[in-house]
Amino acid sequence: MANLKEIRGRITSISSTMQITSAMKMVSAAKLKKAQDAIVMLRPYSEKLQEIIENLNVNPDQNIASPYAVQRETKKILFITITSNRGLAGAFNSSVIKELNQRISENPNAEIEILTVGKKAYDAVRKSRTVFENQSAVYDFLSFEAVAKFVSSVMRNFREGNFDKVYLVYNKFINAATQEVQTEQLLPIAMPEQNQEVVTEYVFEPNAEEILNVLIPKSIKTQVYKAILDSVASEHGARMTAMHKATDNAQALKNDLVIYYNKARQAAITNEILEIVSGAEALKS
Repeated sequence: MANLKEIRGRITSISSTMQITSAMKMVSAAKLKKAQDAIVMLRPYSEKLQEIIENLNVNPDQNIASPYAVQRETKKILFITITSNRGLAGAFNSSVIKELNQRISENPNAEIEILTVGKKAYDAVRKSRTVFENQSAVYDFLSFEAVAKFVSSVMRNFREGNFDKVYLVYNKFINAATQEVQTEQLLPIAMPEQNQEVVTEYVFEPNAEEILNVLIPKSIKTQVYKAILDSVASEHGARMTAMHKATDNAQALKNDLVIYYNKARQAAITNEILEIVSGAEALKS
C-alpha cells in the first residue's frame, strides 16, 4: 500500500492535469466557433462554383476541354494530406494517416508522393515516403492566398504530366463531436456526362471558354482551401471532445484516489490509537 504522502502527491498531480485539460477544452471551444463559421460560409461558394462548371460541361454547346480534366494512365499520384501541427486531439491525426496508408495500398503499381499540410502528417510520412512539399507553415497565417500559392504549384505539375492524379485526404467537419475522414479526387477534375440534363442556363460575357479557364483553377484552389478549413474546425472539435473526456477521466481517478486516501488515513489513525492503547495498558501492568 502506498503511503499517504505518495497518494497526496498523485492527487495534486491529477488536479494540475485537470486544470490543463479543462483550459485546453475551453480554448478549443472558443476557437471552434470561429473555425465553424469560416467553413459554413465557404461551403455554399465552393458548391456553387462546382455547379457552374458542371452545367457548362453538361451543355453540348458549351463543352470546353480543360488541361485539368485530362485523363492519363495512373503512374504517379500525389496525396495532399491535411492534419494538424499539434496533437492531443484524439484520433484526429491518426485517422487521416490510416486513410492515407489505405489509399496508398490500393495503388501498389503507382509512384506515390505526398504534400503534407500539418506537422503530424509530415512526421508520419517523412521517413517512409517521398514528400513533395511540406506546407505545415500555412497554418501560421492561414488565408486563401497562402493556400492558392502552393496549389498553383500542384496544378502546374499536373499540367506538365508530373502527376497523373491528385487526391485530398482530410477530416470533414460534421459537428463538434463528429469528423469524417474524406478522400477526394482533386485532379483531374471530374466532368459530368454529356447526357445529363442542363440544370441552369447561363449568359456569358465575354465567352464561356474564357470564364471556364478562370473558374476551374479558382474552383480547385477553393476546394483545397475548404478542405483545410474543414480540417481546422475538425481539429478544434476533436481536441475539445478529447480534453472533455480527459478531464472527466481525471476527475474519476481523483475521486478514487481520495477515497483510497481517506481509507488509508483512517487505517493509519486506527493503528496509532491501538498503539497508544496498547502502550497505556502496558504501563498499567
